[in-house]
Amino acid sequence: MIVSSAPGKVYLFGEHAVVYGEPAVPCAIERRATVTVDARTDDHIRVEARDLSLDGFTVEYAGDTGYRPDVDVPEGLVDAAVGYVDAAVEQARDAADAPDAGFDITVESEIPLGAGLGSSAAVVVAGIDAATRELGVELAPEELADRAYRAEYDVQDGQASRADTFCSAMGGAVRVEGDDCRQIDTPNLPFVVGFDGGAGDTGELVAGVRTLREEYDFAADTVESIGDIVRTGESMLADADPESEPTDELLSELGRLMNFDHGLLEALGVSSRTLDNMVWAAREAGAHGAKLTGAGGGGCIVALDETPETRTALRYTAECRDAFRAELDREGVRVEELGPDASARSDAEPNAEGERR
Repeated sequence: MIVSSAPGKVYLFGEHAVVYGEPAVPCAIERRATVTVDARTDDHIRVEARDLSLDGFTVEYAGDTGYRPDVDVPEGLVDAAVGYVDAAVEQARDAADAPDAGFDITVESEIPLGAGLGSSAAVVVAGIDAATRELGVELAPEELADRAYRAEYDVQDGQASRADTFCSAMGGAVRVEGDDCRQIDTPNLPFVVGFDGGAGDTGELVAGVRTLREEYDFAADTVESIGDIVRTGESMLADADPESEPTDELLSELGRLMNFDHGLLEALGVSSRTLDNMVWAAREAGAHGAKLTGAGGGGCIVALDETPETRTALRYTAECRDAFRAELDREGVRVEELGPDASARSDAEPNAEGERR
């Protein structure tokens, strides 16, 4: 048995524009998805999903990975708990050259589904890591991030970017521009997250931006302007001391850029009344800046505020279901627990490809 976990994330800047090759800066936060994997003696996959609905659910199936079991929960939750797990399993089987491997899989998450905090990326990253380790293969974080991206790319019909999965695998703050992914130094930014209890349809929102961009030159310019905001913010972070607390000047400038970014995302049609109301509640409470995070349409906003005022204001905002402080998580995917068989494998000598048998 292997238990792996991976962090969720917030976007400081760059969502949606990253799909078109513009840069983005997502930051890992200390909310995690945890995946437990036990190898089976057959090729069946059994998925137990906890914290994904009020009662959770368990399904077992085999054969075509496109199959969706008949369970009494919303279809989107089944897709999240089974579709992304299927893709993670296929990547793990491929990495270990074990096409018929079966698993008992338990998914637990502190990250709201579809809320813009990278829940699917965290599940896929943790799932691939746990399943490959259970099969005796240890992947480098960069390869794990690449395989997780390919899994999300397949599930999201080619509309995924590398940002979420790279951030979840590596931890900390990262910069993603097309296939160029790297970690960047940043001080501990005082994130506050507000959640409206909803979830946007990522595919529909991405498609909507694509349509606008194809129809109107000014929409394409808006996407490019988001990229310019990212580059400006990245320069500010590069000049900051990652070992010190961020200065008021840095937070103020980053907050202004976040406000600009939210306005551009709103113009592209990916915000919502609930997100806008939470953004304004955060700003009026004294946050340095606030914006939606993720695909939009519902879900979460992220604000910069080192005081308790923004969190308190959000909790008294009608549209906000939950508000919490989200510390930067500098650690990416990690092993939480090794079963006795896995412990023995991890003590073995690696083979020429870096695998442990």
